[in-house]
Order: sequence, then structure tokens, then C-alpha cells
Amino acid sequence: MKIIGVTGGIGAGKSSVSEILKKRGAMVIDADKLSREVVEVDKPAYIKITEEFGTDILNHDRSINRKKLASLVFNDPEKRIRLEKIVHTEVINAILAEIDNLKKTNYDGIVALDVPIPVRHGFLDLVDRVWVVTAPEDVRIQRVMQRSGLSEDEVRERICSQISQQEYIDLADDIIDNRGSLEELEKQVIKLLSGLTEER
Repeated sequence: MKIIGVTGGIGAGKSSVSEILKKRGAMVIDADKLSREVVEVDKPAYIKITEEFGTDILNHDRSINRKKLASLVFNDPEKRIRLEKIVHTEVINAILAEIDNLKKTNYDGIVALDVPIPVRHGFLDLVDRVWVVTAPEDVRIQRVMQRSGLSEDEVRERICSQISQQEYIDLADDIIDNRGSLEELEKQVIKLLSGLTEER
């Protein structure tokens, strides 16, 4: 089993890379999806978050109101780091459990971890290769505006709240340039995959 970490800043296209990998038979573990699951009512991260940030962030059904929580931590780096640590610790635990399940089935293919923030809390220890997906900032801004309805300023704020593209690149074993078409992206992914297959 080979484990690839697929990462990159918002709008770079890591999810597109993961979709291509999935089409080619890889198992994809989506950290964004797991980060939503680990904060469901009464899960460990949910309990820690409500202990840390109080119950004012909850909806009537006791679920976490993401907008309230986001506004609470967005402009407070210390709170944001505390929240990230809680969520990321549980996400890493969930990823480890999924990898463990694959090992038990003797899975011998490619596993792709689609992870937005690669640096903290154990991610780099899990992977054999780090693939960083990049794109020029103006391209990323347009993509995020189109899919989310956020304003340009809001997207720029989100980009600034992440680590820089250069910091992502510094972590990379392989860099995927996603400034072009989906076909060009697919060619790069296939080339990297064939290199992995030769290594096995």
C-alpha cells in the first residue's frame, strides 16, 4: 500500500486531483469530510469544542453552528489554533482507523489523503509522498468565487488565513501545476501514478 498526501491551498484543485485518483482505482480519504463527521453531536471533538468555546455556538438541535464558530475564531489566531488542534487530532485518529481497516483487508493499492492543512498534528508522518497542487492566486480566487458565492475580499482573507503556497511547495515531494485544463491536470496525475507503480 502506498499512501499519497494530496494537499494545496484553497482553490488550487486538490479535490480534482483526488477525483482523478479515485477514477483510477485509488482509495481516497477526504479529511474535509472527516472534519465534518468528527464534530457531530456527542463525538469526542464535539465535546471538546463545546467545553472550549461554550454552548452559544450550538443550533437548537445541539449541532454546531459552523458560521457562529467560524466568526468566533476567524480573527483570533489563538482560538483558531485551539480549534484546529481539537479537530485535527480527531481527524488524524479517523484517518489512522481507515488506514488500519484497509491493512486488515490486505489492500495493496494507492491511498490518497485529501488534506487541506498538511503541516500540523501528524499528517506528514502518515504518507509516503506529498503531492502539492498549485495554481496562481488569481485563478484560485476565481474558482472559489464561482463555487462558493464568496466575494473576492472574502476569498483573499481565506487564502491569507492558510499557510502560503510557498510553504506548501516546501513540503512537496511532487508539485502538480493546476493552472490549465482538467485534461492537463489528468496527464500530470497519470505520470506521477505511473512513477509510483514502478516503485512498488
